Amino acid sequence: MLVASVLWGTTGTAATFAPAVGPLAIGAVAMGLGGLLQALLAAPHIAREAPGLRTQRGVVLLGALAVGAYPLAFYSSMHLAGVAAGTVVSIGSAPLASAVIERVADGRRLTRRWTVGATLGLSGTVLLCAAEAATAATGPGARSVGSTVLGVGLGLVAGFTYALYSWAAHRLISRGVTSGAAMGAVFGLGGLLLVPVLLATGAPLLSSWSNAAVGAYMALVPMFIGYVLFGWGLAHVPASTATTLSLLEPAVAAVLAVLVVGERLPLPGWLGIALVVGCLAVLTTPARPASKDRLPLPGPDTGPRGESAAPIMIREK
Repeated sequence: MLVASVLWGTTGTAATFAPAVGPLAIGAVAMGLGGLLQALLAAPHIAREAPGLRTQRGVVLLGALAVGAYPLAFYSSMHLAGVAAGTVVSIGSAPLASAVIERVADGRRLTRRWTVGATLGLSGTVLLCAAEAATAATGPGARSVGSTVLGVGLGLVAGFTYALYSWAAHRLISRGVTSGAAMGAVFGLGGLLLVPVLLATGAPLLSSWSNAAVGAYMALVPMFIGYVLFGWGLAHVPASTATTLSLLEPAVAAVLAVLVVGERLPLPGWLGIALVVGCLAVLTTPARPASKDRLPLPGPDTGPRGESAAPIMIREK
């Protein structure tokens, strides 16, 4: 999950090397070709597990629609609100959207650890976003309020669709579909939906070798390799935890914007990055096993060795 987030964090900086290519074309080539490559790699698994995928076709279609919408909203958000601000809003809103989806669809209760981690991560993204917005508003290329507001709105759409396809993939995996087949089916169909957008807007990608190189990198590295890793991760953690771990992405995007693109990041932005790192530490530190000296003492409702005679509901910590 964390490696995937680092790879995704490079996309905004990579896109700056192809300024003539619009955000719709960047999104379509990245997620479209990346999704089709995932489907090609997973073709044997998809064919073998086709009956299970057909049974869950509603979830597959919902995930594919979210995959098709996400890159168009995400890259348009970065284009309108700025690389770091668009990334922060898109990825920072995803954990909350994911938690709401899991609560409504699965009845899943939020754990204390997730709440603490999400609070740290979202606080960090807010600080980072505010710092970037302040810098963009006073710099030579200051953006209009309307453009920024529209970019933030599209970032919220991107965050919701990201959470939605993460939930759909996790739902398929949790119901017996392998991660390769689930990700290949969802992203392959989503990639097909993006092909018309790529055909309509992708001409600038072929106008120079640098533009073509940026498109190839976006499709192969952050999208193809990144989402293969993301699928493996979804087989082990809930979608809400996965989207929260991806809060590393805007931190990586901001650091690269400073080191590579030459943007300035004020002190509150660096503090925001520190909070995001704290969020990741909370979510990735293994929980301590229950201590033996905390076993229940024998009583009227326990057996001779302290085990409860009544059923106990085990809650995730």
